[in-house]
Amino acid sequence: MCWMWYISSDTGLVLILMKNESAFFLGSIWLVITMYGMRNAKLNVCVMGVLLCVWGLGIGAVLRAEVVIESAFPELWFNKPVYLTHVPDGSGKLIVIEQGGGVYVFPNKTYVKKGEMVRMFDGDTKHGQIRADGEQGLLGLAVHPDFKTTREVFLHYSAMNPRRGIVSRFKVGLDWVIDKQSEVLVIEVDQPYANHNGGTITFGPDGYLYVGWGDGGAAGDPKGHGQDRGTLLGSILRIDVDRREGSKGYAVPRDNPFVRLKNVRPEIWAWGIRNPWRFSFDRETGLLWVGDVGQNKYEEVSIVPRGGNMGWNIKEGKHAFKRGRGRGLIDPVWEYGRDEGYSITGGYVYRGQKIKSLYGAYVFADFVSSHVWALQYDEKRGEVKKHVRIGTGHTPASFGEDADGELYICTYGGGIFKFTER
Repeated sequence: MCWMWYISSDTGLVLILMKNESAFFLGSIWLVITMYGMRNAKLNVCVMGVLLCVWGLGIGAVLRAEVVIESAFPELWFNKPVYLTHVPDGSGKLIVIEQGGGVYVFPNKTYVKKGEMVRMFDGDTKHGQIRADGEQGLLGLAVHPDFKTTREVFLHYSAMNPRRGIVSRFKVGLDWVIDKQSEVLVIEVDQPYANHNGGTITFGPDGYLYVGWGDGGAAGDPKGHGQDRGTLLGSILRIDVDRREGSKGYAVPRDNPFVRLKNVRPEIWAWGIRNPWRFSFDRETGLLWVGDVGQNKYEEVSIVPRGGNMGWNIKEGKHAFKRGRGRGLIDPVWEYGRDEGYSITGGYVYRGQKIKSLYGAYVFADFVSSHVWALQYDEKRGEVKKHVRIGTGHTPASFGEDADGELYICTYGGGIFKFTER
């Protein structure tokens, strides 16, 4: 594989990645990336155009695709939106949550008006007002897969006195307002510090609820939670919220990896995770993709298997973090250093239909540098095929996915943006 650069008089700096050493080899593929700035007074987004030149069977075919990040709902603005999801009931509605506790539902149409939006929740819970400070707040929301029948949503939020992370279930009225009095605690964990609280809760393709909790905070995992399976911290959990065991608000699936081990929490699906702020399932393959926020040097993108030890705090990314040993530590499929960013925002594998050039790519970002990337992964070979930056701008706090698999970005400044192809 070889790289070439040249200066174009009309587009500027051009990078050519040639897959095969011979440009005339049958079936060889050139990837040409043209980088240019496109300023929009409102969005101020840098866009990358991707020119794919495919040579096969001696016939040249040229496909030009520009992946553009633009305002999804120009009439709507939020206060620190941190997640977007869809309602799986055929209504086409979207839900956005704010770090301060606000939850809103509205129709998925570009020029939706503020008056069409319903405020579902204001952050007032049975455990007090949601604490929104630093990395604390309303961190995640999951809609029950059978929402038509259950009318249930699940919220992950920070509570105080004592400081802890809580996942509760709520009923939603026909007016789309969450009934505060319906709150039932599902699961909670004490948080020794104010950071590394995790965030995402989501239903997997198996119908179980997956909960991501960080190592409990401070720097360097001082309490060693990352490699301690006796705590729920530093792990991704898998629980059954449609059944209950004893006084718990859930049951443990019988096929969880550690249900028969002593001194290990049976809820754990995978461990050795520092802070899984955002993770998602590929709706086609079922793979679990996690963006794990790093410590000093590296941010990582990981595919997390059943029972996997993702390495923290023995390793940061693919590199030793401190002295220690661990068996079968799983390296991330991709990592990046401080020249690219400081806090990964995990995203989704794109399975929508509007952007052909992104199909099958894992799209993610960095909260600090605001870069947005697309990563193509070869599952059979277990390696990244290509990795390109497709945009930048606006402190991306989270990604979201609608019912059709189209992607959105929640920006900390208040706007919701979407990906389109031109």
